[in-house]
Amino acid sequence: MSSVLEIKDLHVSVETDQGAKEILKGVNLTLKQGETHAIMGPNGSGKSTLAYAIAGHPRYEVTSGSILLDGVEVTEMEVDERAQAGLFLAMQYPVEIPGVTNANFLRTAKTAIDGEAPAIRSWMGEVRDAMKNLRMDESFASRNVNEGFSGGEKKRNEILQLELLKPKFAVLDETDSGLDVDALKIVSEGVNRAKDATGLGVMLITHYTRILRYIKPDFVHVFVNGRVAEQGGPELADRLEAEGYDRFLVDA
Repeated sequence: MSSVLEIKDLHVSVETDQGAKEILKGVNLTLKQGETHAIMGPNGSGKSTLAYAIAGHPRYEVTSGSILLDGVEVTEMEVDERAQAGLFLAMQYPVEIPGVTNANFLRTAKTAIDGEAPAIRSWMGEVRDAMKNLRMDESFASRNVNEGFSGGEKKRNEILQLELLKPKFAVLDETDSGLDVDALKIVSEGVNRAKDATGLGVMLITHYTRILRYIKPDFVHVFVNGRVAEQGGPELADRLEAEGYDRFLVDA
């Protein structure tokens, strides 16, 4: 039976210098394993807030509504419990972790998720194969996580984690930002491999349709002012590419 991620009437606030500010104002969305949902919209519409709320970022407070994974309330879980349950966030700005090598980070994460350490020989074979597919030199395994990486290398490293940790659902927060054409294609191929291999459900947050040429969405949701203003199939992304968001902002 495939897993389901349900977002029901979700309201989320963030603390600012002027006090709490409501960003999400009643979002409803259902994502099933094997589906790809593109989340689009202008800056400040709440797309990244949705990603951080799902992942459990402490700055983002769920004031009402639910995030359910197979009927279990996610908002009551700690961040590590969400990862163990099968949720994954690829960040728009991946952080550097000095003093921790990629190899140690990946094996520690895999052990925490699976409850037991993977066998060294087979695990390192998986890591090497995944790095080769992502055009990453094997030396990246011994480098500290994201330290000194270019923007494109950081994004490939996020997808390396995605392929190896095998979550049920991946939230990709503007993974395409800062990528040239070649890197965009490589990263997209990695997401598609993960989906083909595990039936991954993908929530792809993006401003632009260029990544949707490589990662084909089943559904497109337009966020405006903290709500889903419109939803449809892939053709909606094409319309947004042609027309922009002006028709939504007039009524926002």
